[in-house]
Amino acid sequence: MRLPLYGLLPALFAIASCGAVIGPSYRDDSVTIASSASFDASRYVGRWYEVARYPNPFQADCPGAIADYALTETPGVLSVTNTCLDAAGRAVDTISGTATDEGLGRLSVRLEGVPVAAPYWVLWVDEGYRTAVVGAPNGRVGWILNREPEIPSDRLAAAREVLDFNGYDLAPLTRSVTP
Repeated sequence: MRLPLYGLLPALFAIASCGAVIGPSYRDDSVTIASSASFDASRYVGRWYEVARYPNPFQADCPGAIADYALTETPGVLSVTNTCLDAAGRAVDTISGTATDEGLGRLSVRLEGVPVAAPYWVLWVDEGYRTAVVGAPNGRVGWILNREPEIPSDRLAAAREVLDFNGYDLAPLTRSVTP
């Protein structure tokens, strides 16, 4: 079954880069946004659970998401499969694509059926690659991801601080459904 664009983390970036309006910016654009200079794409592989996100129309019918990254034969390119979760935390659909590491925590994501690649900035990942904060310079999207469905309160607090530091308004950030 082919997944509509809602519910998919990097798909939002792809649509946004096409110039489509996908909702308000949650970020103060007068604040410089910084991606993770020490990001290591090979350590990013594996499963990530969306534990919090900013509201966006593409995920209106998808209260949670899982992203799976894997190495490919091409250096610097990861495969990505995003899974939409329903309100009960059950997988309802998927979409796949690639994420090209452009350095400094900046990935270019291309998904099946989406005509353009889009920026996917890793703003922060903890030392153990257990929790990550992902955003975009335009501030219209942002997520807190974790290796496990439940995130410890200290790492959630750290992730929220990263969003705040990068100019994101924390008030609209909402918790996601996890399995």
